[in-house]
Amino acid sequence: MARPFSSIDAKRVIEWHQNIIEKLNGVVSCEEKYRKKVKHASDALVAQKVLKVLADIPIEEVNRDKKGIRVKALRDYGYKTMADISATSVSSIASVHGISEDAAYTIKRIVNDIVSKARQGVKISLSTDSRSKEETELVLALSQYRRSRNVADKCRKLLNKNKRTIDYAVEDLNPSTGSLRWFLSSKAKKQKATEAYNILVNLIDSEYGSEAEEQISKNYEIDRSSNSEAWQDFATNSVGFFNELEDINPGVLGNDDAVYGLPENLAREIQEECFFPEGLLCELRRYQEWGVKYALHQERILLGDEMGLGKTVQAIATMVSLRNTGGTHFVVVCPASVITNWCREIRKMSLLSVTKIHGSGRKSALQSWIKSGGVAVTTYETTAYFDLPDDFKFKLMVVDEAHYIKNPEARRSINVKNIGMHAERLMFMTGTALENKVDEMISLVRILQPHIASQIQGMAFMSAAPQFREAIAPVYYRRKREDVLTELPDLIESKEWCSLSHNEEIAYENAVLSRNYAEARRVSWNVDDLKDSSKASRLLELVEEAESENRKVIVFSFFLDTIHKVTMLLGNRCTNPINGSVTPQRRQEIIDEFDNAPAGTVLVAQIQSGGTGLNIQSASVVILCEPQFKPSIENQAISRAYRMGQTRNVLVYRLLCERTVDEKIMSILESKQATFDAFADKSVAAAKSQEMDDKTFGNIIKEEIDRINAKYDKVN
Repeated sequence: MARPFSSIDAKRVIEWHQNIIEKLNGVVSCEEKYRKKVKHASDALVAQKVLKVLADIPIEEVNRDKKGIRVKALRDYGYKTMADISATSVSSIASVHGISEDAAYTIKRIVNDIVSKARQGVKISLSTDSRSKEETELVLALSQYRRSRNVADKCRKLLNKNKRTIDYAVEDLNPSTGSLRWFLSSKAKKQKATEAYNILVNLIDSEYGSEAEEQISKNYEIDRSSNSEAWQDFATNSVGFFNELEDINPGVLGNDDAVYGLPENLAREIQEECFFPEGLLCELRRYQEWGVKYALHQERILLGDEMGLGKTVQAIATMVSLRNTGGTHFVVVCPASVITNWCREIRKMSLLSVTKIHGSGRKSALQSWIKSGGVAVTTYETTAYFDLPDDFKFKLMVVDEAHYIKNPEARRSINVKNIGMHAERLMFMTGTALENKVDEMISLVRILQPHIASQIQGMAFMSAAPQFREAIAPVYYRRKREDVLTELPDLIESKEWCSLSHNEEIAYENAVLSRNYAEARRVSWNVDDLKDSSKASRLLELVEEAESENRKVIVFSFFLDTIHKVTMLLGNRCTNPINGSVTPQRRQEIIDEFDNAPAGTVLVAQIQSGGTGLNIQSASVVILCEPQFKPSIENQAISRAYRMGQTRNVLVYRLLCERTVDEKIMSILESKQATFDAFADKSVAAAKSQEMDDKTFGNIIKEEIDRINAKYDKVN
């Protein structure tokens, strides 16, 4: 049989594959290397934080129990604080004149006890605003580990799919690596060697070869990644970072309560509940996954998590899991002011299809959803027209802001209950605390699980008692922010997208077509009657929710007319507004009045005036009525509340309208922000490029004019 390739060719092919397999295995092993790096970096950060605590404890504390320790001798020797002692050996302490070896052991034991207690109270909190050396090392390690996991996983798949084939082919090709061995081989072995050679060559030129080299190259890049890249990675997906950290170093985030307040038996059952996240396009925090499992296990529940904990994503994840186990139809009932937000969030966070059932096309939209499935998103008002066949069933109904149906006699309550008769599962959601509104809670629970409602009816007077909490646990699940978000930055930002009503749309289009730039920017606020304003409606809901959580609110706008309208809308909830005509002295008087006012009070301020030079830590909710051309102005405004002395997470809500200049402004500014973030380490001067100028806004208006004209041309 003629030899189709040389022995050198055979050796070269074998060496290539052996080298690639060795490198692929090396990439896989790197995952553990970076995992250990995360553990080391997180321990180092904890140790650094503990050292800071010890540095504030004077050396005199070693003699708190009056054990006769000569503290003055220690201080004279240079030991001023517990930090000075913590890293010192017993022999070094005993070398101090007047300190015996026994006393040195006693001192060391006391300090070690303090170190242990300090470590228990230390938690890791990462923020892009705070980039210490130790924090940066941890963020870099986490970024490298996350990237390494992804690369290692792809390498494992390549090895699992191809290694056996390669091993067999190499074994069959070996006889061809020498001229004598080839000459002495049988015809059958030569045939097998030829086939093996072709297999190995084809693999080099195949997807396997290119993918293997790509992943090996990516692994080299991981080790060379920069601190700024790591922080950018963290800013993009902090949830994923904290999930990895929590997995590698449990308890380091200061939240090691795995059951989140559930009774032991129920917690054990929920722990074993299966969650199928395929098709969920975001990562869940551990407490959020617990919420999903709770909903899946209990089937009919009231999720009462505080504002900012992600009730929406838990609902979406629950629907995704049910979809993966055969569910086809889902319903979300929500206030009209957030229907747009729900549709956007479902599309952003999952592969679920969405049908908005609202407005003039509600009937045809309903029929389309019945036929095609997915998530039907509707409003409380539209439930009156939500007509379903008697025998029609769907998997889950989510009711957002469920306290809206607290009155069982109200029409919308009856409508929601009627729709719920078709649902296999129910998930009510409210951020309003119900522990002090037991009657409202019972009315909601009665819809979900009547037997529990009957049970707690007689316990209403003891709503704060453990027995009540245990009785309500199978249906009502509420986590507080300070209990589950211990690791997150104190600033939580949210875009509140609204859809224009008919009257809003007319007012907006008139402003655009007349090229009234200011009126166009005041979209939703430039209507004659604020009952027609979707932004006003959402603002009221946010203020009410803030009041239920004992929060105060700051509302910012660029426009004096908007300030006036918001003030009139909120009435006696407001202090006097702050604008450019208010003197500095009067501003401070208004701030003082606001500081002493009860929860739910609102301070309305012009962003150019109230956004700088004031400390308003008593507020923990910031609402921006429209996007600003200069993000720096927004940041300054937010920092009035988000600053040293603030004891609560600050929630920032941006009120925005779809298919308006709001959408275009945000898109441009976010693009500029991303560019700035990428080069921020190189040029601080690039911050200027984040701003939007009048020319750019003029172009936006031109685009809007073209869009509006095209719409009416199509109609005509």
